[in-house]
Amino acid sequence: MAKEQVDFKDPNLHYAFDLAQSRFFTKNDSNYINVLGSEQMKTLGDTFLLDVFLSADNGVEPHYHFNASEVIYCITGETIVSMINPSTKELKSFQIKPQQAVNIPQGWWHYFTASVDNTHVLTIYDTHKLETVWGSDVLRLTPPQELANAYCLDERQIQQALAPIKDTVIIGPPKDCPKQNGNHDNNGHTYPPNYPSYHPSYYPSRYPYTPYYGK
Repeated sequence: MAKEQVDFKDPNLHYAFDLAQSRFFTKNDSNYINVLGSEQMKTLGDTFLLDVFLSADNGVEPHYHFNASEVIYCITGETIVSMINPSTKELKSFQIKPQQAVNIPQGWWHYFTASVDNTHVLTIYDTHKLETVWGSDVLRLTPPQELANAYCLDERQIQQALAPIKDTVIIGPPKDCPKQNGNHDNNGHTYPPNYPSYHPSYYPSRYPYTPYYGK
């Protein structure tokens, strides 16, 4: 049910919507996100969708949603979804292909990166208005001296390392970042640097904040 009372007799209500006309964020022509929420379609109820398009080595930066759980469903291509289980303090990673999905419980830190070009995933949330905390905002807005003091780190090195992060990233790496070489397997798939050689997948034979509208 919708959070707000909906008058279904209203002739101006919409029951269909073209996400291609509702951009959430754009990095370039190959990496962008479309959005559908209650602001776009009042009859939607407690559902929020992000339609994500990525090329190889691009991904949605580390973040969490404190008001919703999330399902990441792969439509085309291939992506690696990673999340931290706060109860076990473990990092879990899943390689998913078309018709496979990963569930992210509410509030869990997570991110995902495309392994191949033309990757298309749909992220589905159980809320009518998504709240997100982006990792880039945490890093750029936390004073370097606080990070240095909390974790016994060199403040100058932190300042230098984080200096390039000047805005919310959402799809990384940023456009002005030199291309980083990842690890490639024999099939031409690309994985993040230092990513383990074993990727759990869903094939049984292999084992098992307010939305940001970029310009």
